[in-house]
Amino acid sequence: MKKSKLVVIGNGMAGIRTLEELLVIAPDMYDITVFGNEPHPNYNRILLSPVLAGEQAFQDIVLNPLSWYQDAGIDLRMGCAISKIDRVRRTVEAEDGSSTPYDRLLLATGSTPFILPIPGNDLKGVISYRDIRDTETMIATASVKRHAVVIGGGLLGLEAANGLRLRGMDVSVVHIADWLLERQLDITAGKLLQHSLEERGLRFLLGQTTAEIVGNEAGEVCSVRFKNGDVIPADLVVMAVGIRPNSALAEAAGIYCNRGVVVSDALQTYDPRVYAVGECVSHRGIAYGLVAPLFEQAKVCANHLAQMGIGRYQGSVLSTKLKVTGIDLFSAGDFMGGEQSEEIVLSDPAGGIYKKLVIKNDQLVGACLYGDTTDGAWYFKLLKEGRKLGELRDHIMFGESSVGDVGVQGQSRAMAMQDKDEVCGCNGVCKGTIIKAIKAIKDKGLFTVDDVKKHTKAASSCGSCTGLVEQILLNTVGSSFQETPKTKAICGCTDRNHGEVRKAIREHKLLTHKETYDFLEWRTPNGCATCRPAVNYYLLSTWPHEALDDPQSRFINERAHANIQKDGTFSVIPQMKGGVTNSSELRRIADVADKYQIPMVKVTGGQRIDLLGVKKDDLINVWSDLGMNSGHAYGKSIRTVKTCVGIEFCRFGTQNSTQMGIELETMLANMWSPHKVKLAVSGCPRNCAEAGIKDVGVIAVDSGWELYIGGNGGIKTEVAQFLVKVKTAEEVKEYTGAFLQLYREEAYYLDRSVHYIERVGLDYIKQRVVTDAANRKMLHERLLYSLDGLPDPWAARVKGVQQREFIPLKIVA
Repeated sequence: MKKSKLVVIGNGMAGIRTLEELLVIAPDMYDITVFGNEPHPNYNRILLSPVLAGEQAFQDIVLNPLSWYQDAGIDLRMGCAISKIDRVRRTVEAEDGSSTPYDRLLLATGSTPFILPIPGNDLKGVISYRDIRDTETMIATASVKRHAVVIGGGLLGLEAANGLRLRGMDVSVVHIADWLLERQLDITAGKLLQHSLEERGLRFLLGQTTAEIVGNEAGEVCSVRFKNGDVIPADLVVMAVGIRPNSALAEAAGIYCNRGVVVSDALQTYDPRVYAVGECVSHRGIAYGLVAPLFEQAKVCANHLAQMGIGRYQGSVLSTKLKVTGIDLFSAGDFMGGEQSEEIVLSDPAGGIYKKLVIKNDQLVGACLYGDTTDGAWYFKLLKEGRKLGELRDHIMFGESSVGDVGVQGQSRAMAMQDKDEVCGCNGVCKGTIIKAIKAIKDKGLFTVDDVKKHTKAASSCGSCTGLVEQILLNTVGSSFQETPKTKAICGCTDRNHGEVRKAIREHKLLTHKETYDFLEWRTPNGCATCRPAVNYYLLSTWPHEALDDPQSRFINERAHANIQKDGTFSVIPQMKGGVTNSSELRRIADVADKYQIPMVKVTGGQRIDLLGVKKDDLINVWSDLGMNSGHAYGKSIRTVKTCVGIEFCRFGTQNSTQMGIELETMLANMWSPHKVKLAVSGCPRNCAEAGIKDVGVIAVDSGWELYIGGNGGIKTEVAQFLVKVKTAEEVKEYTGAFLQLYREEAYYLDRSVHYIERVGLDYIKQRVVTDAANRKMLHERLLYSLDGLPDPWAARVKGVQQREFIPLKIVA
């Protein structure tokens, strides 16, 4: 049977996604030809920002390599633009002079960036931010120029600004509105975002209108002038002020267009042989610029190209996330609210947390989250389903975990999800689809997130659901799970991720930074402030007593072994195991406070005494006079073990919690870890020591001890999850030590224990620490070995190790 001819104009994400869907349901129906303007296969435009920021390379974001087109029998014409559609002859004419016939035509021509109609917009150094060529231009410019101006404070503009800043440029963002992302955030969240980005070094000029881009004699941009007369220097100007549907080719062919190629719910144009998807489309008067709606269109369009005729695209509910590392924001629906709606707001500006939920007719219609986006997917699900809130109304602000009907407390999020629940919003992939794919590929020995991406497309777009996909994968295949080889790079100095670096150090016994950088072919010979501390930790935790600590690869608090304060002074916290002290130690602390005129002596939340305002050049003498060990209240390390008085004095106590805390703090003294670690021991279930929000919480009961892990009392409080119940104090130390060693060996640098548990799942932790007794004992023994003989850092400094760092320079005239 002769195949029909399908021609696709556009080799981007929407058009190729349509072909992927089509090849699944009708693999032998068409001879397919694809025309693309760019000399590249289909790549993920969403991830251009990580490429600009140096976190990924172009090859990492290619979605469909050339081999995919070949395997699918697709004739790909890269770098070949179409100049004309002849609807009478049913052909497309290319700029290279070729003519290609079609039976069905799919327009996926995308959009074009809007360029402000102002003087100087054609100068050398003025670009848009739309494709990999723009990205490469910015990277090249950043290597030789200093001043960048980004016009536009929307999603794309902020991602461009952050990437250029990471490339070393001084960046100013010009935005006509009064706050950033005014279409995605309300003013409160917008101002919080501005503050976070300003702390990273970006400069903002809000409410400004650009009047002219000024050039020099060579025709290169040199400055930007505004309507109020202000002028700022510019070596590069990036316009990110919006996009317009690229419908010129369709209009020239007489296809009806109105702010885009007008399509029906079948993604069919007014010419029944011509379909259209993506950013070039106008559906019910709306042109979508985000990936999730484009993929929804692709699925429906493929259904009709396959002549099944049962799919309808009825529009999309939009959600937004920002791809700037370390900044979490999410918005969806009508988050601005109005007269007919009510708003629930949680605002903690000092903590960087803002949540706003908009409810109308007992339904969630909008959400705006900044700083804590954990429940964004759940809110989006409620919003799309139009579910009546009912009793949820009283709990909804506190997230999914506060609602009784979403799962069993203590389960990981992946375990609590139902098969029908959506995991990947960009691609509309639910949990059940992922599990089905994992089981299908399990027999082939494929157990990585990349395998799941390939078979389901989950986590292959914006990447925000990668952690959840990892957790589902781990829960499904257990110990066969393999870490994805191509996840986020550790920094711009390398393409290697944290898992690859740890693996190389372990398997090839790398003991120094130089060996690591040489073996892994680091781009920057000496690394940077991001990768050096991480590599230093991985070396020390993998090869204790063999790898050498590099003080210059530590943050200032760890180098000085004290907490630096905003005025440049330091705080000193001596160790008080379990929060217990005596009169002799108190007298020494008081004498030191008087002798060095320390302005504040404060009791901390961790039951320690903090001496605040110590001058750097006094630190050595302060430690010497105190004669106490370091409290480690400054580093990525063991911090404190908080206790209550327990059975010794309390009439409710069931076990000796104070002694248990002292023994744990003694065992863990001088322990470095991926992030700070806090413990607590409560003498009874009344939990006075707040063990429920610690990395390890120990609660005494009549018959022994209950252990909880993964708590966090920080910006977002996380309640610890139950690990195991034991009978003896020795078992408490063994299980605690085993979990912490597992965390030390497998967590990524700067991951709190809760983030590690979220990534691997609680069931995995229990299998390694609780179920497998032999493995637990080995983990505990490895921890004790790594801590054996480590010197107290304060005592070492008092003896003269690196004292020069604390001695001020003397200027001789």
